[in-house]
Amino acid sequence: MINKTKKQRFIFQIISFSLFVFISSNVVSGQERVVEGMVTTFENIPLINASIEVKSNKEVVLTDTLGMFTISCATVDKLTIKAHGFANKKAKIKGNTKFVLVDLKLLPGPESRELAVGYGHVEDAEKLYAISNVNESDFDFSTYSDIYDIITDMFSSSVQVRNNGEIIIRGSIAMDGSNAALLIVDGREVDELSFGNINTLDIASINVLKDASAAVYGSRGANGVVIVETKRGR
Repeated sequence: MINKTKKQRFIFQIISFSLFVFISSNVVSGQERVVEGMVTTFENIPLINASIEVKSNKEVVLTDTLGMFTISCATVDKLTIKAHGFANKKAKIKGNTKFVLVDLKLLPGPESRELAVGYGHVEDAEKLYAISNVNESDFDFSTYSDIYDIITDMFSSSVQVRNNGEIIIRGSIAMDGSNAALLIVDGREVDELSFGNINTLDIASINVLKDASAAVYGSRGANGVVIVETKRGR
C-alpha cells in the first residue's frame, strides 16, 4: 500500500512538472517586448507618418520625422508597414530582433509621388521628384542585352551613357573633376565594370537620383546616383 502511494505521488509530481514547463513556455513566448525600427524609401529618404501594425496585438504606431518608430510586440511576431503611394511591406520579428529597417517601394505613376507628398510622408518634396525609377512590374528587363541599354532607353531624357561605362546625369555639377554618377547595387558602391556585368534577368528596379534626392550620399552623390536593386539583393 505504501509503495502504491509513493508511485502515485511520483506520477503526480511528473505531471505537475510537465504542466509547469508547458505553461511557463507559453508565458515566455507570449511576453511582449519593445522593438525599434526605421522606415525609408529609395534606401536613404526617411518616411514620415508611415504606419506600423503588429499582428499579435493590433497596435499601430507612426514613424516620426526621421522615419523612426518604437513598438511593443510578441517575441515572435509580424509587422505590416504602410504609407500612401507606396507598396505595403511585412517584416518578421524573431527572438533576436532588436532593430527593423524597412525600405518601402514607391508605386508606379506620378500619382504615387503626389500621394506621398500630399500625406506628408516625405519632408522634402524635391527629393522625391528628383528621382526617376523603373521596376520589373512595369517593364521586362530581360528583353535588353545589358543594363546600359535599359538606362539609355528608359532614362534618355536625363541620363547619358559614355563608352567607358560612366553614367552622366544631365544637369549635374562636377565636384571632383569627374561628373560620373555614383553607382550603387544592392546597397554597395560598384565600379563601371561590375555595374555593366549585371544580368538583366536579375534586375528588380533601377532608380536615378539627382539634386536634393542624391544629397543623402554626401559628396559622393554630388553628380547623381544610380541605384540598382536585384532580385537576389531583395
